[in-house]
Amino acid sequence: MAYDESLAGRVRALLAGEPGLSERRMFGGLAFLLGGNMAVAVTGGDLLVRVGPDATDAALARPGARLFAMSGRPMRGWVVVAGPSVTGDDALAAWVAEGRAFAAGLPPK
Repeated sequence: MAYDESLAGRVRALLAGEPGLSERRMFGGLAFLLGGNMAVAVTGGDLLVRVGPDATDAALARPGARLFAMSGRPMRGWVVVAGPSVTGDDALAAWVAEGRAFAAGLPPK
């Protein structure tokens, strides 16, 4: 299993009804896009959240968050939240809302 299907289902339920919502396999998991812009993704058992460069430091101060790195290169604006940190519905909803808000503020692709 490339990603936690249960976690993906919980994310899907939180984003249900969002205009322009689509799903795409990316980053070895399942990404959720709004207007073609990635908001969040489930990779393995973790949640990848697009928070934007200005919100990176605040996001990294939250439990379970670490900077996302692609091919060893740190990517400001993207954080990985460890699966155990999003087992609670409120924690998951807060992270998904943050990713949704950032993606929704971008022009559609």
